[in-house]
Amino acid sequence: MPVNLLDFDLPQLTDFLASIGEKPFRARQLMRWVHHFGESDFACMTDLAKSLRARLEHEAVVGGPKLLSESTAADGTRKWLLDVGAGNGIETVFIPETGRGTLCVSSQVGCALECAFCATGRQGFNRNLSVAEIIGQLWWANRALGRDAHSDPATGDRIITNVVMMGMGEPLTNFDNVVTALRIMLNDYAYGLSRRRVTVSTSGIVPNIDRLREECPVALAVSLHAPNDALRDRLVPINRKWPLAQLLAACRRYVEAIPYEDGQDQASPSGVKWKRLGAPRDFVTFEYVMLAGVNDQPQHARELLAIADEVPCKFNLIPFNPFPHSGFERSQPEIVRRFQQTLLDAGVVTTVRRTRGDDIDGACGQLAGRVNDRTRRRERHEVEVRA
Repeated sequence: MPVNLLDFDLPQLTDFLASIGEKPFRARQLMRWVHHFGESDFACMTDLAKSLRARLEHEAVVGGPKLLSESTAADGTRKWLLDVGAGNGIETVFIPETGRGTLCVSSQVGCALECAFCATGRQGFNRNLSVAEIIGQLWWANRALGRDAHSDPATGDRIITNVVMMGMGEPLTNFDNVVTALRIMLNDYAYGLSRRRVTVSTSGIVPNIDRLREECPVALAVSLHAPNDALRDRLVPINRKWPLAQLLAACRRYVEAIPYEDGQDQASPSGVKWKRLGAPRDFVTFEYVMLAGVNDQPQHARELLAIADEVPCKFNLIPFNPFPHSGFERSQPEIVRRFQQTLLDAGVVTTVRRTRGDDIDGACGQLAGRVNDRTRRRERHEVEVRA
């Protein structure tokens, strides 16, 4: 059965080509064709030897996702539902802004964590996505946006400048596949994204925050949503396994400098060289969805100040994006403003996320896709609603 080249980072692609008698430099050429140019037809890869192209036709494919549906919001946000087989579909969102374009990428079909305020969690869980299905979302989006070589032909600017692992699923419970996809994003022969422009968002899988710091440090966002364990246990159930004290300790470790002993540049597993200095940012972003009467009161803001004293951080306040039978309501704008001001007055950087794509259910917490649920969670919620 042919291998899917979207599954391979540069070392893996090098190994595959070595197994068929090809030299290492062919891997760099092939990666550039597949990712930088978005090419899936081996016949078009003109600087590869004809014999290699012929062999690739029999032994490999570039198997990108298939489109099920597409929606475009009034603000220009685009959402794609992509087929991942067996009745499952994942959602990927592109958010255009002046001078930047952000792609929100999914890592699982559904999500196993069941955060109380998230539509994805209500859909249940089917499986982890493969490397090809994760990086394939970026590969697909670049092609769908009409780019030839990552850039807008009118301006020469990169169309997708930032990637956030904030779509369906918990990235750090699909660790190996997510990290391989991150290495492809960072590789100069593929997408060449800066580590500062690639963000992994986690609900708090503490051991894998440490692994990410060691294996592929990128920008880190943590779905906090509550300033104390009692409330977070309710909103983010994974907190019962790794409570706030453990999570905050992992966040502190993540932003610490960890230079190599000899102080020299080292080759990362992606083939890119950098001096190991810990995370690409000297802070963690704490995401905090604002739920009316639940976590938006003045005492909650004051409790967050204690967290800010423990961890170099910024807060990103997120207006709740409703979905049917959620049981929550969005905090009023004035409540959000006062909450933000409490943090700002204490010297803590605090932003309020602008809601994008909510008219196509493409905003934060609204992604649902199509999930052939193995957990029967959706069925259980429907029974609860009828009751």
